[in-house]
Amino acid sequence: MDRNTISKIQNYLRKSLGSKHIKVEGRENKIDSADITHNGEFLGVVFEDNEDGETCYHFNMTILDIDLE
Repeated sequence: MDRNTISKIQNYLRKSLGSKHIKVEGRENKIDSADITHNGEFLGVVFEDNEDGETCYHFNMTILDIDLE
Protein backbone atom coordinates (compact mmCIF):
# COMPACT_ATOMS: atom_id res chain seq x y z
CA MET A 1 0.00 0.00 0.00
CA ASP A 2 1.19 3.50 -0.65
CA ARG A 3 2.00 5.84 2.24
CA ASN A 4 -1.07 8.01 1.65
CA THR A 5 -3.43 5.03 1.94
CA ILE A 6 -1.61 3.72 5.02
CA SER A 7 -1.90 7.13 6.66
CA LYS A 8 -5.65 7.34 5.93
CA ILE A 9 -6.26 3.84 7.32
CA GLN A 10 -4.20 4.63 10.43
CA ASN A 11 -6.14 7.85 11.06
CA TYR A 12 -9.43 6.03 10.57
CA LEU A 13 -8.52 3.22 12.99
CA ARG A 14 -7.18 5.64 15.61
CA LYS A 15 -10.40 7.64 15.52
CA SER A 16 -12.73 4.62 15.33
CA LEU A 17 -10.99 2.62 18.07
CA GLY A 18 -10.11 5.61 20.24
CA SER A 19 -6.37 5.12 20.49
CA LYS A 20 -3.54 7.27 19.18
CA HIS A 21 -1.19 4.30 19.76
CA ILE A 22 -2.42 2.34 16.74
CA LYS A 23 0.17 2.16 13.98
CA VAL A 24 -0.21 0.92 10.41
CA GLU A 25 2.99 -0.17 8.65
CA GLY A 26 3.56 -1.48 5.16
CA ARG A 27 4.61 -5.11 4.85
CA GLU A 28 7.87 -6.07 3.17
CA ASN A 29 7.32 -7.37 -0.39
CA LYS A 30 3.52 -6.90 -0.12
CA ILE A 31 1.69 -4.14 -1.98
CA ASP A 32 -1.88 -5.02 -0.99
CA SER A 33 -1.65 -5.22 2.80
CA ALA A 34 -0.25 -3.62 5.95
CA ASP A 35 0.36 -4.66 9.56
CA ILE A 36 -1.61 -3.11 12.43
CA THR A 37 0.03 -2.72 15.85
CA HIS A 38 -1.02 -1.18 19.16
CA ASN A 39 1.74 -0.02 21.50
CA GLY A 40 4.14 -2.18 19.48
CA GLU A 41 2.06 -5.35 19.81
CA PHE A 42 0.84 -6.97 16.61
CA LEU A 43 -2.96 -6.87 16.22
CA GLY A 44 -3.60 -7.98 12.68
CA VAL A 45 -3.41 -7.24 8.97
CA VAL A 46 -5.44 -4.95 6.75
CA PHE A 47 -5.89 -6.08 3.13
CA GLU A 48 -6.85 -3.95 0.13
CA ASP A 49 -9.58 -5.40 -2.10
CA ASN A 50 -10.26 -3.96 -5.56
CA GLU A 51 -13.35 -5.44 -7.17
CA ASP A 52 -15.93 -4.12 -9.62
CA GLY A 53 -14.24 -0.71 -9.70
CA GLU A 54 -14.53 -0.24 -5.92
CA THR A 55 -11.84 -0.43 -3.27
CA CYS A 56 -12.43 -1.66 0.27
CA TYR A 57 -10.19 -2.73 3.13
CA HIS A 58 -10.52 -5.86 5.28
CA PHE A 59 -9.04 -5.90 8.78
CA ASN A 60 -8.18 -9.41 9.96
CA MET A 61 -7.42 -9.92 13.66
CA THR A 62 -6.82 -13.32 15.22
CA ILE A 63 -7.59 -13.76 18.91
CA LEU A 64 -6.00 -16.77 20.59
CA ASP A 65 -7.98 -18.61 23.26
CA ILE A 66 -5.10 -18.22 25.72
CA ASP A 67 -5.44 -14.43 25.37
CA LEU A 68 -9.01 -14.61 26.67
CA GLU A 69 -8.06 -15.93 30.09
